[in-house]
Amino acid sequence: MWAGRALHAALSAAPRSRRAQSALTQLRGVLEEELEAIRGAGTWKSERVITSRQGPRIHVDGVSGGPGTDTFPGPFLLSCCVVPSSTSGILNFCANNYLGLSSHPEVIQAGLQALEEFGAGLSSTRFICGTQSIHKDLEAKIARFHQREDAILYPSCFDANAGLFEALLTPQDAVLSDELNHASIIDGIRLCKAHKYRYHHLDMADLEAKLQEAQKHRLRLVATDGAFSMDGDIAPLREICHLASRYDALVFVDECHATGFLGATGRGTDELLGVTDQVTIINSTLGKALGGASGGYTTGPEPLVSLLRQRSRPYLFSNSLPPAVVGCASKALDLLMESNAIVQTMAAKTQRFRSKMEAAGFTILGANHPICPVMLEDARLASCMADDMLKRGIFVIGFSYPVVPKGKARIRVQISAVHSEEDIDRCVEAFVEVGRLHGALP
Repeated sequence: MWAGRALHAALSAAPRSRRAQSALTQLRGVLEEELEAIRGAGTWKSERVITSRQGPRIHVDGVSGGPGTDTFPGPFLLSCCVVPSSTSGILNFCANNYLGLSSHPEVIQAGLQALEEFGAGLSSTRFICGTQSIHKDLEAKIARFHQREDAILYPSCFDANAGLFEALLTPQDAVLSDELNHASIIDGIRLCKAHKYRYHHLDMADLEAKLQEAQKHRLRLVATDGAFSMDGDIAPLREICHLASRYDALVFVDECHATGFLGATGRGTDELLGVTDQVTIINSTLGKALGGASGGYTTGPEPLVSLLRQRSRPYLFSNSLPPAVVGCASKALDLLMESNAIVQTMAAKTQRFRSKMEAAGFTILGANHPICPVMLEDARLASCMADDMLKRGIFVIGFSYPVVPKGKARIRVQISAVHSEEDIDRCVEAFVEVGRLHGALP
């Protein structure tokens, strides 16, 4: 009897197995078709493997280069500190390491100390048993840095943006978003049930029209990037805040590409444009200028932060930030608050690159921001030029659809405070050589 049942089960399972295999085969066919379309469009994104620490000079797997060092200028230390990097002379011009702190010796030491004292991780969310004293200390430091009432940490700023709008806004409310806001802002807004308005990029007349239309809603929140990561342009926060005040709205700014280096003391675009007291909510990251590891945060009114601790899903259901990450970010903030000298070097280095590239005949988007998009329009051209730049010892990446709109392909160059003038000049020379090779320059 048992043998008969086993035979029957085996025979019944065979068709199910064949059906499952057929479904898998169909899936593979669909996926390969999609992947081949990406390859055919010239928008395939390959990942280069870095075998050294992040810095102005890096080692890339399979690419040779000469010896190099990471040099940290004196403003962050009592004396100039030279830190050995990899044995590569490949210059890195596409990291978000704006202040060069991702491999700063004091930042690394602070991470090691936190790892030793607080362990590798919490194995828990914040409200269960994942809150340590260093998390609370860093939140207080972030709030103090931004001159806000309170702050809350997230695993990333993508999570901070995913957690804010749904917790804050209801069907009675409205959110007005710049059409070129970061994908994480767009995704976060999609999660909420508020009425959604999208205004043309940096178009204050269109924003005003949308604000007039949104007057019927309870709360109105204008959401914008402070500095737009693909184009390197800066939101007109004075005008946005003026309109928000006129139409009784709140202002939210994502400062991921501004925190640490824009403004006189690196507080961001609200400081740069003199509207610190008019921006209600700031989201930003620890994964760019502030140590370069990971982590994000929301800072603003204390009742808002308290509400996020109760309702924000990415906060409630994600593990706590690892102690080493918290230690690194905390030290990065300390260094930044001790001296703003290195922040002030950014403008001169950015202007050097932009002016030399424009003089050579390239079109550079944005203004006065270390994000310098070299516009090439064609996706395949951007990818091929980036590959040839690497052969000349310059690490840059071509950006194309869906990261940027179709027909707007570019190589996004990012200037760091720890790039030397010689580094910048070498990058420009390589661009000119490769641009002529590919017909991007006469």
